[in-house]
Amino acid sequence: MKLKIDFSDFWTGFKKEDNFFWNLLSTHYELELSNEPDVLIYSVFGKQYKKYNCLRIFFTGEYYQPNFRNCDLAFSFSYIQDKRNYRLPLFALYTDIRQLLNKPDPDKIIAQKSKFCCFVVSNSDCKERNSFFKKLSTYKKVNSGGRYMNNIGGPVADKNSFIKSYKFVISFENRSSPGYLTEKIVEPMLVNSIPIYWGDPLVNLDFNSKSFINILDFESVDLAIEHIIKIDTDETLYRSYLEQPWLPGNKINENYLHENILKKLVEVIEDSKNVRLAYSNKESTFESFTDRVNRKLRGERRY
Repeated sequence: MKLKIDFSDFWTGFKKEDNFFWNLLSTHYELELSNEPDVLIYSVFGKQYKKYNCLRIFFTGEYYQPNFRNCDLAFSFSYIQDKRNYRLPLFALYTDIRQLLNKPDPDKIIAQKSKFCCFVVSNSDCKERNSFFKKLSTYKKVNSGGRYMNNIGGPVADKNSFIKSYKFVISFENRSSPGYLTEKIVEPMLVNSIPIYWGDPLVNLDFNSKSFINILDFESVDLAIEHIIKIDTDETLYRSYLEQPWLPGNKINENYLHENILKKLVEVIEDSKNVRLAYSNKESTFESFTDRVNRKLRGERRY
């Protein structure tokens, strides 16, 4: 099946014909990049989306709430209860969550961990993250492999290769907001390092709280650091974290599987085609196409 598509309001350097949504949809449709698309996928870096009168799908990698006056479907961090919202934390775009199911034996993990803790950051805007790095560094040196506060002679070329030999990885979000959960917590998990996490207060809905250190679980940063030191010096306690699965009950949230994201996209796209077909012979002058699709998705009828 052919599908005309366009993208707007994405970040600088975004490639319209090589991105998560293009690559995913191309497994189901024969895609054509078009200025007059059937589907527009847009983000938060502009207002060009307003020029399009077609099915509009919103995506954000930043913490923005979807506005359903402007879009027919949203992929967002939000937990809002609306069938037009599909919760899609940023980590799910870059990771097949199934990789977290088969955690190695603790002995194998321990054998790989020769270093204490690291920090790979280029964005200096998060004062909580910066302050924590400095405080933890008073206990032992925390190796900084990013451009910010680099102390190893320069930025690392491969973050995953760098962090895999560390017991702990500082994994702070840029902000703390319910649902805002990026790849920062997942990257250490993929190499079996324990994330020291700060950010989403609802993170325990997605990840097993006994498998990582959540700064928000402690009354103060100082108490959190005391606990980290205890883990670092007590192999039995350290092992207890390694024995825990990364995911609650070691079960996947199927919303994050790429095949189910595709299923949702196809469902909404085909629904919109049916709406367009229904109105092709009797065009309304009182509603835009986007308004009609919104009403259809809400299950409403117009008399």
